[in-house]
Amino acid sequence: MRQIILDTETTGLEPREGHRIVEVGGVELFNRKLTGRHLHLYLNPDRDSDPEALAIHGLTTEFLAGHPRFKDVVDQVLDFVQGAEVIIHNASFDTRFLDAELQKVGKGPFSQYCDSITDSLLVAREMHPGKRNSLDALCERYGISNSHRTLHGALLDSELLADVWLAMTRGQDALLMDFDESDSQGGDGSDLSLGKFDPSVLKVLRASEADQAEHEKYMDVLEKQNKKPPMWREMLNPAAE
Repeated sequence: MRQIILDTETTGLEPREGHRIVEVGGVELFNRKLTGRHLHLYLNPDRDSDPEALAIHGLTTEFLAGHPRFKDVVDQVLDFVQGAEVIIHNASFDTRFLDAELQKVGKGPFSQYCDSITDSLLVAREMHPGKRNSLDALCERYGISNSHRTLHGALLDSELLADVWLAMTRGQDALLMDFDESDSQGGDGSDLSLGKFDPSVLKVLRASEADQAEHEKYMDVLEKQNKKPPMWREMLNPAAE
């Protein structure tokens, strides 16, 4: 399975206001392992960055003036993602800009050139409801050092996101990918991998008191929004007959 972890930096927040991509960075995973293959491009946007964006990425107009424009490297970008699942944190932001850049050079939307697009921010929100799920917050949660990250950079952020993604989805390794080939078939050639799986090898993580308190706070929010106890609380505390 080939996956590309991708990130962009831009001159501002909205392509409809003429903002452009100034940096593209990506790293390749194959069967959940980093291959060492990566993409890193600085781009000349033919405009200044907004002060807020410049404070984030630090890429000045003078620095970017000496680099190619998106139209000059579009094939390089599309070749890198061709046929892969592309994983982006807050994917709607990056794909909006990629679609706008592709439209300028007469090409279809970005989703046409890759197998699928996965938003790691949405995945993180499902896994950690009610918590901060920025890249920095996820690095802290999963014990991934980002101390060298003073400015945002597309390649650095994609490398960090790759580590976060592998940590966030690590359970898939034990459930789906760690069977020995010798164990996957019986003597008659039948598939026995699921039948031979021993769930006792899975690591059990107990919720801490802090985790339980956060859960109760989230249940309180749901109860207030829906004006009735969540199903989870009803199951634990059935009404007396």
